[in-house]
Amino acid sequence: MARHLITSALPYINGIKHLGNMVGSMLPADVYARYLRQRGHDVLYICATDEHGTPAELGAKEAGLPVDVFCARAHDAQKAVYDGFALSFDHFGRSSSAQNVDITQRFARRLKENGFIEERAIRQVYSLADERFLPDRYIVGTCPHCGYDKARGDQCENCTRVLDPTDLIEPRSAISGSSALEIRETKHLFLLQSALAAEVEAWLDANSDDWPNLASSIARKWLTEGLRDRAITRDLDWGVPVPADTWPELAAEGKVFYVWFDAPIEYIGSTKEWSDAAPEGETRDWQSWWYEADDVRYTQFMGKDNVPFHTVMFPATQLGTREPWKTVDFVKAFNWLNYYGGKFSTSQRRGIFTEAALELLPADYWRYFLMANAPESDDTSFTWELFAAGVNKDLADTLGNFVNRVLSFSRKRFGDEVPAGAPAGDAEARLGEQIAGLLAEYEGHMEALQFRKAAQSLRALWSAGNSYLEEKAPWTQIKTDQEGAALTLRTAMNLIHLYAVVSEPFIPASAAAMRAAFTLPADDARWVTADQARSLDSVPAGTPFTVPPVLFAKITDDELASYVDRFGGDPDAAA
Repeated sequence: MARHLITSALPYINGIKHLGNMVGSMLPADVYARYLRQRGHDVLYICATDEHGTPAELGAKEAGLPVDVFCARAHDAQKAVYDGFALSFDHFGRSSSAQNVDITQRFARRLKENGFIEERAIRQVYSLADERFLPDRYIVGTCPHCGYDKARGDQCENCTRVLDPTDLIEPRSAISGSSALEIRETKHLFLLQSALAAEVEAWLDANSDDWPNLASSIARKWLTEGLRDRAITRDLDWGVPVPADTWPELAAEGKVFYVWFDAPIEYIGSTKEWSDAAPEGETRDWQSWWYEADDVRYTQFMGKDNVPFHTVMFPATQLGTREPWKTVDFVKAFNWLNYYGGKFSTSQRRGIFTEAALELLPADYWRYFLMANAPESDDTSFTWELFAAGVNKDLADTLGNFVNRVLSFSRKRFGDEVPAGAPAGDAEARLGEQIAGLLAEYEGHMEALQFRKAAQSLRALWSAGNSYLEEKAPWTQIKTDQEGAALTLRTAMNLIHLYAVVSEPFIPASAAAMRAAFTLPADDARWVTADQARSLDSVPAGTPFTVPPVLFAKITDDELASYVDRFGGDPDAAA
């Protein structure tokens, strides 16, 4: 089986992330990683907190903490939330790690040796009020392209255009808010992207044919507009230091690397963290995943604002080292998940953030809904009404109710073991063919990383069980044909076990509860084959079972109203 390297865009260290961040990178990466593991592939799923750059320093200042302490606490807080969402990282690292410092400096040295980094004197914004040079993210203003009034000096998060601080209209310091700015000369390192543009375009031509249009079109747009040489150092107190053995003057001035230079390299750094953290007696080789790793398929997950850096700047960095680093094979990009048509906003009390989501309901409710409504082809909008309807219909009624009524009715009428009943008949044969077909559809969508379609196929699998149950009606059948009713219930229990196996990527906790309902000592099935789907006999007669607690509780009208009241929203917009 193939080896699969999976990374999701690094969540920035400042604050707990909202649901859009979750569904735009980490959650789909986890669903895919879980699926591949179940299919027998060797999978390494890597992520980390992105801890350098201006917002980290500003956040630490606001919290009254040293920046390293602030980042350590924020990392632990984020990790706790991701554990709550059951994200199955093989390692969740930190871009401030020693491993990332070493590898980032190694990249910089190689790029310099190959003529792709040069030192330049530039004119940079200096804040008189703050008495310091301002890195681009320390400057905010109005975007000249779209008019967004909170654009940063490196990129407008609204239209994703790359900016220089001098492009901004009415620029001001993000530290003091002062507009008393002037331009002074200083020195920085530049990555000569213009010299690598042809190589990046050739690499993109050879690798992007099967990427989603969202990813490939953004990358092409950057190339069409022309790659400019980019400053990759900043005047900050916190970051990967410029190595003194290579640039002693800049190191003495305290220059650090630009966050977008070192952050993608942290994918490699985090893998080395994973390798270095191997338990005693276990050997992990981080280089086999990244260096001369021709047998590895590398898939990246990210929101559309991160696409340019991952499809142009990071590949340029890798290619420029002239070393055989593994470049991405497939970029799965996502549009925005909005909140009632507007952006999530902490300050305006708009939207629900991930830690609050887990306080309300278990992770599986969110995991399923977010993936079933993932913003793959266009921006989508979260509303509480849509969320409640999806939970109640798909999870509570279609899946949860099926599990509960089958197991409860069978226990009531046949006891605590799977009943034997009559041999399978035509209805079971038709059901088996239907399940095998739907399973093949589900697998195809998962292989293609089409998560909304995969969720639809999974829902169709659940619905097929309900249709079979309604057709056979064991509650009526038992009055005249006990053997037939027992067959119906035995078949339905086998469906529950099948659902437990194939639903695990989307709803792992609920899948485990369904699987644990049956006492099957040799239940080591990773997946379900087409033949097993047709035969529906993995849970034989006589298998002890229990009735698990209710898998999914419906969201009541009162609960829905309380959510809208607490988190904001516009009920009329969802009508």
